[in-house]
Amino acid sequence: MRKLGRIWRSRGLDKFLRVGRTAQFLVCDTEFMVAVADPKSVKVNLSTGTGLDIKWKDGHQSHYSFPFLRDACPCALCDEERSKTHQQPGEPAKPAPGALPMFKPAVKATSAEGVGKYAIKFHFNDGHELGIYSWQFLRDWCPCVECKAARHG
Repeated sequence: MRKLGRIWRSRGLDKFLRVGRTAQFLVCDTEFMVAVADPKSVKVNLSTGTGLDIKWKDGHQSHYSFPFLRDACPCALCDEERSKTHQQPGEPAKPAPGALPMFKPAVKATSAEGVGKYAIKFHFNDGHELGIYSWQFLRDWCPCVECKAARHG
């Protein structure tokens, strides 16, 4: 058992619990996961303000406008607000009944940065910057006609 423990320790998998005389190893399974939503290329169109274009490794292409991305923000604050109004990510907020329309400047990203190998983060012109958009989240909420139909059908 000790020899096995050393082998696992040398591989960085040294988290285990002793239960009686046996050892149970706690292993992270991310090593065995298949990357389903890996982008082949990512283009953030900051200067034109048109949004984010992703070509996925399976050949699918997605375009996300900056207003869509802002409305789809996956941060806890935005997610909670959407859940109160039963909105889906990317769906614009509905004005309160009887509320007068207010002028709001067009939503744009002022900067973008990668988050490890799994996500991208935007800084928007309204000051919001909390959302971390994982590739899986973006693939799940692709706004193209085919993906929308697959989600609703």
